[in-house]
Amino acid sequence: MGVSDLADYPWDAVAAYAATARSHPGGIVDLSIGSPVDPTPAAVAEALAAATDAHAYPQTAGTPLLREAIVHWFERRRGVPALRPDHVLPTVGSKELVALLPLLLDLGPGDVVVHPRAAYPTYEVGARLVGATPLAADDPAEWPEATRLVWLNSPGNPDGRVLDHDELRRAVARARRLGAVIASDECYAELGWEGRWADDPVPSILDPRVTDGDLGGVLSVYSLSKQSNLAGYRAAFLAGDPALVSRLLTARKHLGLMLPAPVQAAAAAALADDAHVAGQKARYRSRREVLKPALEAAGFRIDRSEGGLYLWATEGRDAWESLGRLAEHGILAGPGHFYGPHFPEHVRFSLTATDERIAEAARRLTHP
Repeated sequence: MGVSDLADYPWDAVAAYAATARSHPGGIVDLSIGSPVDPTPAAVAEALAAATDAHAYPQTAGTPLLREAIVHWFERRRGVPALRPDHVLPTVGSKELVALLPLLLDLGPGDVVVHPRAAYPTYEVGARLVGATPLAADDPAEWPEATRLVWLNSPGNPDGRVLDHDELRRAVARARRLGAVIASDECYAELGWEGRWADDPVPSILDPRVTDGDLGGVLSVYSLSKQSNLAGYRAAFLAGDPALVSRLLTARKHLGLMLPAPVQAAAAAALADDAHVAGQKARYRSRREVLKPALEAAGFRIDRSEGGLYLWATEGRDAWESLGRLAEHGILAGPGHFYGPHFPEHVRFSLTATDERIAEAARRLTHP
């Protein structure tokens, strides 16, 4: 399979629903794609501006400043001590890494790439791009012997599922028995909401309670798009097994996959400042507290959604029917069909809309 064989981009299928929603007298409330709407922190923008004299090629491995910032952030925010700069590597956003990791690991026909049952579609795209077989399976016991890469996603997109330390530990143990690399996409980790995650930090796959201090075959992937409103910067990174990181670094050097130097400076500034992250989480919490009860009042059941940037909901009908009903009220969401075949009656609602638009969505849901 090649790039030309990929299916049409799924979001193109919601164009008709978006047109209906835009025709609403009060305008559209777009809760579909989770693109941040809040300002980039001033300190981050200032760091970017100060680094604009970027006449030399950037370092694929990342500047010492950025690598140290990532190491300190993992210890301070994720409970992962003792990382070194050679354990980490910046990426040009996290989506390119998700799509390219099977290629960078030399996977191909006959290899299996496991991903969650409710899954961001790029995990499957990356597998199909190299001719590997994607498999949606949450239970490690279902992962076959041919598995060579496992993707976890916690908190999950779209379902907000959070994996605890024991679940992560079982997944790592199974991957190691299979000789597979296991990569955890953790870009919503600062956004825990319900159950124990209302107070406890969302665990990382690199936590010593998961790995017993052995990072072999294990990677964590993180993005600053959500916690710091840096989606337009394409600032992300991976961390974990230093042998894997070195292998990926070499491949990325050959492919020219390097984070621009001003963005590296901005990312380091973002990682050093916890205050803006807490402020952004408070904004999302406030929006969630408005939208969730309104959806429930409108007949939706909220499933999972313990963490992350979305509410995963169903009203017991096909998601396209739900999208049509919502569009008549000027609300646009994402159909569960985009996230695999297992959740055709679910709809994903993003919290990335302004306070005013979230409040307007709640008004329309409760007073149609």
